[in-house]
Amino acid sequence: MRFKPPFHHMKKVRSIDEEISHRILVLSSFIVVAFLVIFIRLFYIQVISHDSYVAKKDDYTSIYQYVNAPRGQIYDCKGRVLAATVVSHNIVYTSPKDMDQDDYKLYAQRIVSVFNVDENEFTESDKKQAYITYKSFLDPNDKEYAANNLLTKKERNEYKSGLWGTNAESKRTQILLKRIHKKQLNEMSTKDLKVCVIYQRMIQNASNGQENIILEDVSDNDVAYLVEHKSEFPGFDIDFGGWKREYPYGETLSDVLGSVSTSTQGLPSENADYYLQRGFQYNAEVGKSGLEYQYNDVLSGQAQISKITYDSSGLAKQTVTRSAVKGNDVYLSIDIDLQQQLDSTVKTVLTENGGTANRENFSTLFMSMMDPNNGSILAMSGYQMDLDSKKMTYFASGCYQSLINPGSSVKGATVYMGLSEGVISPGEVIVDQPMDIGGQTFGSYENHGPVNDIQALAVSSNVYMFNIAIRIGGDAYVEGQSLHINDVSDSLNKMRSYYSMFGLGNKTGIDAPGEVESYMGVGFKPGMLLNYAIGQMDMYTPIQMNTYVSTIANGGKLYKPSFMKSIREVNSDEVIETGGGVLKSVLPAKNASYLNRVQQGFRAVVAEGNASNALMNMDVQVAGKTGTAEVQQVWTTAVFVGYAPYNNPSVSFACVAPTSSVNDESVSSNICTENVVPEVLNKYFELYPAS
Repeated sequence: MRFKPPFHHMKKVRSIDEEISHRILVLSSFIVVAFLVIFIRLFYIQVISHDSYVAKKDDYTSIYQYVNAPRGQIYDCKGRVLAATVVSHNIVYTSPKDMDQDDYKLYAQRIVSVFNVDENEFTESDKKQAYITYKSFLDPNDKEYAANNLLTKKERNEYKSGLWGTNAESKRTQILLKRIHKKQLNEMSTKDLKVCVIYQRMIQNASNGQENIILEDVSDNDVAYLVEHKSEFPGFDIDFGGWKREYPYGETLSDVLGSVSTSTQGLPSENADYYLQRGFQYNAEVGKSGLEYQYNDVLSGQAQISKITYDSSGLAKQTVTRSAVKGNDVYLSIDIDLQQQLDSTVKTVLTENGGTANRENFSTLFMSMMDPNNGSILAMSGYQMDLDSKKMTYFASGCYQSLINPGSSVKGATVYMGLSEGVISPGEVIVDQPMDIGGQTFGSYENHGPVNDIQALAVSSNVYMFNIAIRIGGDAYVEGQSLHINDVSDSLNKMRSYYSMFGLGNKTGIDAPGEVESYMGVGFKPGMLLNYAIGQMDMYTPIQMNTYVSTIANGGKLYKPSFMKSIREVNSDEVIETGGGVLKSVLPAKNASYLNRVQQGFRAVVAEGNASNALMNMDVQVAGKTGTAEVQQVWTTAVFVGYAPYNNPSVSFACVAPTSSVNDESVSSNICTENVVPEVLNKYFELYPAS
């Protein structure tokens, strides 16, 4: 008899079958949905977004060439070009495919033999790199191959073993560049040097297909020759859209304006990281120093971008994908007529007086001029002279990169501080006679007798300033007794805080690179306060001195000095940005009457003939303060800061002549008040007559 499973067992089997069928159905549905999603995605990529993805692929695998746009120009306040961008025809090179060392060397030799290659335009770095290339033409087994003989045995082993890691080549090159000197360079003939430099420029971007400038600013004859014989120079072409920087006024303002690298130089090594982060390529022509560096982003414009492809013969072709946009123009507050007069005066005075009797150490002279009402710099000059050869070096940037001893020229800040702190009262009289402080004598260069605050400035009384400093320290002068100042440091800090209200001791924020701050004298003896009160302790830049006197001239407003007057679109009068007029701080209005006392004192300096007869007799009323700072007790630095016209100032100035006289009974006259300032002020008021 056949066995028949019970009903409940048959029901269980059917449930299992149904469960399996359900799971198979779910799995099948999932697979169908997955394939449907994949199909839709493929359809989207291959049909709907085909062009987009092709473009992206093309973009990821293509090589792009960046060509600098013509640089914006720099003008003076009246629209005269100080830094010009002029057309330059350049020979450029884009490496064809499958070039080897022999090919590059062959065409480098051909370029040198046909075109004018001036080795005088090569930088020291060019020559050293060329030497490494010259040695790279040797057999790899040669001990001098690639100049590796200049490495120590340890360095060679580390280099070959890979201990230097991924930066091995860069490290090796940097070591070699430091060890290549004239002896090594003399191993190359002039022709070898030229060939190696051209070779180096050709291979610079060979791996990424970038175009390089091989020769800059070539002659019309060289242009014509290459155009006619282009088949003989595969990869070479003429860039008719090239440019170069020219400075029509030569030496004038040269270090302030700065310079621009060429395409063959590329990014300056010291600023390479900075420029790379800002999107510039290695061969970009950028500001290296001065205002060219300060305003590089404004002047550079937008580079042209081209896509590089290769034809069947391996030659590169370019398709422009983004056109170049010329950089914007920068207008300065500088008046070039005034600037040239200032340069001429400073240079002549230093040439005629430097190294002469009683001025044996006089080798540097600075002067800056600004509009005290907004901080705009009108002119700035400086020269240094080699006392042995009498060679002159332009150094206008020294006005913000050099520190000087201010001497008595800062006494205006001392008087303002004394009045503001209430340690002296307006018109208070102090007898100017030698002071006996603990057995030491302190005094002015001569005894002036009873003087008030205005007269103290007029005659430059040290004694008056000493009394202010002693009272600031919480003490009072008693003949023969030592000073008892509890906290010299705190008193000195208070004095410095007052001076800083006038811009002394702090960076001014001038829109130029390389500004230095100040030198703070160190000492905690009470006598330090006396020295500080007469400008014999801390050191400042000439431009800080100019901001100091400008703050006095304009009634208490401290402005940031500025070269930039405006930034404008190229070939347009539309102003993008304006400069000047950046107010940093204002002296308290409640102390305005105290500042007025200082102004009266500054006017008295000139009006009473304590500056020079030339200044006293000018048609325009001049106010100012002289300074004679002791330097190492052997020399004196002459200073004169001032402004004019007295009642409505339109110009302020600071003239500084470091170590311009001996410090004895043979001390020479203040060369700033006698020889420099009168001549320059006359030129200023010739250009801008006082109303």
